[in-house]
Amino acid sequence: MDSVIVTGSGTGLGRETSLHLAGRGFAVYATVLNDEQARSLEAAARERKVSGLRVLPMDITDRASIESATETVLRETGGIYGLVNNAGIGLRGFFEDLAEPEIRRLFDTNVFGTMAVTRTVLPHMRAAGRGRIVMVTSIGGRIGSLAVSTYCATKFAQEGFGESLYQELLPLGIRVVLIEPAIVNTERWGIHRGVARGAQDPASPYHRWFQREEALASRISAAAPTQSADVARAIHRALAARRPKLRYMVGKRARLVFLMRRYLPEPLFDRVYFGGIVRYVTRSS
Repeated sequence: MDSVIVTGSGTGLGRETSLHLAGRGFAVYATVLNDEQARSLEAAARERKVSGLRVLPMDITDRASIESATETVLRETGGIYGLVNNAGIGLRGFFEDLAEPEIRRLFDTNVFGTMAVTRTVLPHMRAAGRGRIVMVTSIGGRIGSLAVSTYCATKFAQEGFGESLYQELLPLGIRVVLIEPAIVNTERWGIHRGVARGAQDPASPYHRWFQREEALASRISAAAPTQSADVARAIHRALAARRPKLRYMVGKRARLVFLMRRYLPEPLFDRVYFGGIVRYVTRSS
């Protein structure tokens, strides 16, 4: 039974992915931040009658925490076949309203945390001559959006990191896969929304625009057809396929916007897509 580490399994995509993979024959080590998340995930596993799931604490910004979890997996299974880099946070707000500590925390988690877990696991995959590193990025790693500038910057960084790492590891028998979901209505749109403090200040010159953008984002997320299970299935394909693709874009909306970006003349795409959003958010009434 191949062992797989899934980071950020306490909520959302990581939670569903851990349960999905454990139900399909993988020995899943689902990492969470606290005991409350651990209890909730274990209860969900019992409810779905899923075995083969082990919950471990891990903070991807803490190297000792990463090493401790990795050592546990190695001790109990003898190796690591898969790593699903899912853990991450969001930060919403117009760039000028974002505080430097908020931006640094975002990059420390989404970029440097992802790199730290990968760096810890990679030597064991290399020694085994096999493995899969799956990175959950976003359509926001291919196309930027207003009010999430630094979040998109971290996802663009993950995309560049993953694409480069793919080339470095391919000769070693290790495959890197990028999973690019559209908007999925998970806890990230509620308790984990990640709104910058400055963006909530009525004195901000962007406050009215941001409030309008947030209302639009809430409506889009509430009606999002893409589900956590869709992303979990894509991750399973990436781990199970004999020759997985480098990229799996999940969700019709994501594919539609990307195809528009690819095939429309740039001035037309800018006017229709970027321009349409900007006009809506900044309209006078």
